[in-house]
Amino acid sequence: MNVRRQHITGVAVAAVTALGLTTLSACSSDSAAAAGDGTFDVVASFYPMAYLAERIGGAHVHVTSLTQPGQEPHDLEISAQQTARLQESDAVLYLKNLQPSVDEAVAQSDVKTKIDAASLTSLEKHGNEVGGHAASHDDSKNEELAGLDPHIWLDPVRYAQVAEGVGAAFEKADPKNAADYKKNTAALVEKLDELNKQFEDGLAHTRSKVFITTHAAFGYLAERYGLTEEAINGLDPESEPSAARVRALEQMAKADHVTTVFYETLVSDKTAKTIASDAGLRTDVLDPIEGITAKSRGKDYFSVQEANLKALQTALGTK
Repeated sequence: MNVRRQHITGVAVAAVTALGLTTLSACSSDSAAAAGDGTFDVVASFYPMAYLAERIGGAHVHVTSLTQPGQEPHDLEISAQQTARLQESDAVLYLKNLQPSVDEAVAQSDVKTKIDAASLTSLEKHGNEVGGHAASHDDSKNEELAGLDPHIWLDPVRYAQVAEGVGAAFEKADPKNAADYKKNTAALVEKLDELNKQFEDGLAHTRSKVFITTHAAFGYLAERYGLTEEAINGLDPESEPSAARVRALEQMAKADHVTTVFYETLVSDKTAKTIASDAGLRTDVLDPIEGITAKSRGKDYFSVQEANLKALQTALGTK
């Protein structure tokens, strides 16, 4: 399914309304005072959420991320100090069902503004294979690995939908600065629209439409741009592939002219390199942007996405 984003998405507006956000005054809140500068205090679950909060909030927000750079977000266990920090915040921005410890902490907290990014766009059920160009001989269904895919931020269109919802939530929670939140949201959405166009144009004409990754993080991106993602593992980056799955991937790689096995910087590349070596393929990085580190091919979401686009163009063979 390739759902195009309308200018103001109904799902984002409806979801924000459903949150029942209570109007807050940033200056009068105890947590804002705790930040030391009178700003609206936001706790974000991991990098893609923190980036949205920073870009939309600008100088009016103080953002704390629960997941440190280089930490695999799926494995996060919140400390007592982080739980206390969340409890004292003005707002929490998270992605439900990605980090169970965050979900539990948010559910138990009294934070008035709880923004679930998953409620601001549509989620789909993805398994090891996502997209419409898979080889007919690849009969590995892996139904046990299928589930609602949380990696919505890797699709610029869905990420823009989430940005609109977050902007609306900030406006409601901190009305004094609503005009700036609205302006910042519009600027971010415009830049995401431009990124979407870059991907559309850059992947429109390639020799292959199939790519292999270590885990199934790029399903939404693949669907958006007419590609097929074949993941070695499922949505869990630490799972191990079966022997049958490895054989199927090797057969598919030959049939669909696959050149590259992609891995990511926060997870071991051992399996990817083993499969690539056995099949005579190259390896390269396709970054799920779960955190920015010194190994990242860029300093923020947009620069890493542009690096991802270049890596896909090289691997798929841009015509």
